[in-house]
Amino acid sequence: MRTFRNPVLPGCHPDPSICRVGDDYVLVTSTFEYFPGLPVFISRDLVHWRQVGHVLDRRDQVDLSTVPSSGGLFAPTIRHHDGRFLVVCTVVGGTGRSGSFVVTATDPAGPWSDPAWLDDAPGIDPSLFIDDNGQAWYVGTRQSDPAAWPGQTDVWLREIELDPARGGPRLTGPEHVLWHGALTGAVWAEGPHLYRVDGRYYLVAAEGGTEHHHAVSVARADRVTGPYSGNPGNPMLTHRHLGRDHPVVGVGHADLMQTPTGDWWAVLLGSRPYGGYFPNLGRETFLVPVRWEDGWPVFAPGVGQVADTFPFPSVSAGGNGCPDGSTVDGSTAPPPAVALTDRDDFDRPTLAPTWNQVRTGQPCWSLTAHPGWLRLYLQPTTLADVATPTFVGRRQQHRDMVVSARIDVCGTQPHEEAGLAVRQSEADHLLLVVAGDGHGHREVRALRRRRGELTVLGRAPVPDGEVVLTLRARDQDYGFEYRAGGRTERLAGAHGGFLSSPEAGGFLGVWVGPYASSNGRPSEAVADIDWFEYAGSDRTVTT
Repeated sequence: MRTFRNPVLPGCHPDPSICRVGDDYVLVTSTFEYFPGLPVFISRDLVHWRQVGHVLDRRDQVDLSTVPSSGGLFAPTIRHHDGRFLVVCTVVGGTGRSGSFVVTATDPAGPWSDPAWLDDAPGIDPSLFIDDNGQAWYVGTRQSDPAAWPGQTDVWLREIELDPARGGPRLTGPEHVLWHGALTGAVWAEGPHLYRVDGRYYLVAAEGGTEHHHAVSVARADRVTGPYSGNPGNPMLTHRHLGRDHPVVGVGHADLMQTPTGDWWAVLLGSRPYGGYFPNLGRETFLVPVRWEDGWPVFAPGVGQVADTFPFPSVSAGGNGCPDGSTVDGSTAPPPAVALTDRDDFDRPTLAPTWNQVRTGQPCWSLTAHPGWLRLYLQPTTLADVATPTFVGRRQQHRDMVVSARIDVCGTQPHEEAGLAVRQSEADHLLLVVAGDGHGHREVRALRRRRGELTVLGRAPVPDGEVVLTLRARDQDYGFEYRAGGRTERLAGAHGGFLSSPEAGGFLGVWVGPYASSNGRPSEAVADIDWFEYAGSDRTVTT
């Protein structure tokens, strides 16, 4: 029997939402303060996904310039209706415009419209539901007021007009409170999604918080406005009873879809701790089968948990799926989670969609100033600032990782540095940089910022010219290496557990990539990156 391996989107891809159009599946996930925001993936077999772009790739679409770490873009939902893809999402924090909005596109690769803001839609985790008669509904989560217990929320519903010719998108009609969670005292009933199955309406929501006690609960009603009754077996899926040493923890935030063959599946988030309770990779996207029994969805039937492997989906009338991993346009994607080698020589006119910057300030890099190289402009902003540092990062997607870059730095002042960064937040990150030593020469430095405190882990002189910097992660051991003057040296090491959200707080996994800064002072210096290579593997699995 052919199987697939979870997660299907390794690395920080939380809050997945999915829709199907014909034989194509389209998926988006949260990105918080990273930009471009809300990556869009396409697939034809639910297992192999290819990123085709981002929902938010223009800085005038959304202002993330002042949102703190783990603020920004929360929990999008994607749906398709009347020839258009619709994404609804919420911006949280910062001094720019916040709240929920709707964007649309006729092609999931874009371009996507400017946001239509919904000023009368309080809260987070918005969702859209289009009934069989075409009537559209907005579903959201907000804190209860008054609350019967701390952390109580309302899952609420209002009709939404989506047709621009009629003034949409805009909320219309009365509000209906549908749900407070399956359990009395349950915190943060959130991530709601509505479905109509066999004439009944089903509400699938997360509760218990996004950490270890996350869970999926289900309620149903005969009318979309309720009243909703919870499944007596709630929660329908959780790993909180399996302990902190289970391979996958914190599962929740599910979105359902049906294949052309009539089978049901759910995408949802979970985390994989390693080296202790340290899920450095963040909340990842997993896939589980769903079966309907006695009028209720059963997640991962026969297993009752998010397993490492499941039978491969049967997504076409022939039941063969896309064994070659082909996607919407016939291209192929690598198998998920097992291994990846990805090299960027920066010889394309734009950055690949795997790259992000932090927030929506002006980009401080160029692909044209030194063709075939990524040029970084040193600016006063650092990774410790709530601003847009000179950082171009991609997700760490494997517990074992080797990241290398060939760099040429022109700055020779002690405050001028450029190299590689492993970023969790403003307060928690690692740096391996080339900088001036204060005597007209250069040195390589390894630094750790933990809970805001900066520590120099190691330093060594390096000659003029290009340097190859390497970061090696094996479980929670992060090692710093450099190659210069024909020699490769190990500079320092650090335990990486502090880079995980249980230690650092927030909702994020780790990003890694080129970084430069003049540390609070003006500078004319630049750094050029010839190439960047990411090689990752998970030693716990075999192909």
